[in-house]
Parts: sequence; structure tokens; C-alpha cells
Amino acid sequence: MAQFDIHNDLLARVALNTATIAASATTNGVIIDTQGFNALEFFLQVGTRTDGSFTIQLQHGDDPALADAVAVDTAKVLGNAALTAITAANSVRRIGYVGNKRYVRAQVVSTSVTSGATVGVLAVLGRPNLRPTAAN
Repeated sequence: MAQFDIHNDLLARVALNTATIAASATTNGVIIDTQGFNALEFFLQVGTRTDGSFTIQLQHGDDPALADAVAVDTAKVLGNAALTAITAANSVRRIGYVGNKRYVRAQVVSTSVTSGATVGVLAVLGRPNLRPTAAN
């Protein structure tokens, strides 16, 4: 039974537009601005899948264009990036960010891909400085 409000404490953003990834590569997502929020979680979703493995990794920095992007240290990641590997259709995995940089980007690393899968990433910002959060 759900009796507590998280609706006014969360803000969802597309972190990687859902599309087919049909080659082994690293696909950069959208840069997420964490200003005004104190929590960030990424959800990797794979829909239709023919082959390949899809894993999420994170980069962060202080530059709005992430010109200073570096890989997020494992101490600032909740969950194990290796455990986010998806090798089945219609699957979701998540990974959290607890770093102190303003801008964060998810990357999807695809391996062993010949025809691929439909892949997307959702960012969920939480613990806002001001509530309620804006309507999506």
C-alpha cells in the first residue's frame, strides 16, 4: 500500500533517447544538470533485443558541456556498473550517483553487438532543495 508522496520529490529526465544500438560502441547520453537536487539515479532499459550486452557507466564534471568529463569513481556510484549489464529483452537496471559534480552523463557501453537492441536511459533526480518539483 503506497501512502507516502514521492511525486513531489522526483524529476525525471531523458538521459538517452530510446533508439536502436546496432554496433558495439560507447553511446553518450544527455548531460544532466543536478542543480537544485541532492540525489540522482539512472535507469537503463532494453526493449526489443537480438544480441549484445548493454552496460551503463557514468561521467561527471563542472563544465555544462562536460568538456572536463571524467569517469565517476566507483566510490561515488551506488550499485556495480558491471551488474547493470543487460543481455535479455525487456529488462531494466539502475545505478545511482552520489558525487559532488554538477553535471553528469550516462554512457551505454554495448559489446558483442551485430544487430543490437532498442535502448534508452532515464535519469531521476531526487531530494530537491525546493518542493514540489516541476511537472514533467
